[in-house]
Amino acid sequence: MTTQDPAQRTIPVIGWLANQPYLLLSLTSLFWAGNVVLGRFIAGHVPPIALSFIRWSGAFLLILPFALPHLKREWPKIRSHLPILLVLSLTGIGAYNTLAYIGLQYTQALTALLIQSAGPLFVAFWSLVLFRTRLTWAQAFGIAISLAGVLTIIARGEIEALGAIDFNKGDLIFAGALMIFCIYSAIMPHRPKIHPLAFLAFTTGCGAAMLIPFVGWEISTGYTLSFDTETLLALGYVVVFPSTIAYLCYNRGVELIGANRSAPFYHLIPVFGSVLAIGFLGEEPRLYHLAGYGLVLLGVFIAARK
Repeated sequence: MTTQDPAQRTIPVIGWLANQPYLLLSLTSLFWAGNVVLGRFIAGHVPPIALSFIRWSGAFLLILPFALPHLKREWPKIRSHLPILLVLSLTGIGAYNTLAYIGLQYTQALTALLIQSAGPLFVAFWSLVLFRTRLTWAQAFGIAISLAGVLTIIARGEIEALGAIDFNKGDLIFAGALMIFCIYSAIMPHRPKIHPLAFLAFTTGCGAAMLIPFVGWEISTGYTLSFDTETLLALGYVVVFPSTIAYLCYNRGVELIGANRSAPFYHLIPVFGSVLAIGFLGEEPRLYHLAGYGLVLLGVFIAARK
């Protein structure tokens, strides 16, 4: 962080956490795994564009009271770097999440988790195209090992089962959304050095504002919101954890170790997804879970090291 937040001076744990990139990126993956599962769960209750708008406008309103002093102080720097900040708002906030929720209308959470495991490859692609940043051999080797672990978990230890996965238009939409988000990930290390709360408030506010005309179009087509207890709890989760907290953690993690070293943590998303399935859906832990977890953790360890 470029400036130390008062909370970091008064609460040592926050200051310590802000300098633990591996823990920050692991928490991000945990919260994003829950987002994929819940996004699929409420697919028939909240239309996808409205869900994305509620998520980001809610996150913006939640963080604004804390971010407002930083926004005022950093505004000249924000204004001078407006083009890149608008690109980050579009790719990381507005477009990615909206397309991902649209894709989850048609695909299964398990398939989405499999597609998300391609994230490190997409980040490497955009880092090379935009900034000529190449993967090291250790990063490439680590990504390959952790990807093997992801496939082991999703295939339930039977690689031939991967051939039985049925891909549809929702999968293509979700893959396109992931490709867009990886532009955000590749650009993040080159963003202007402004306070993280100011950065998150600006990008979430702009991303939500970009969705307003599309929400109007979605309403005009007859989509309606179905509010019940489960949906309200799910909305509360997506506003607080995969949006506000996860993006603070992710942005700081990328700032500390860079895009390519952060990317292998995408492979923790299917790992946490399977753990959530065991914990909340009653699935039994199997040997292939342990094998997959071991490969993913080994690959992340190799790829994330300097």
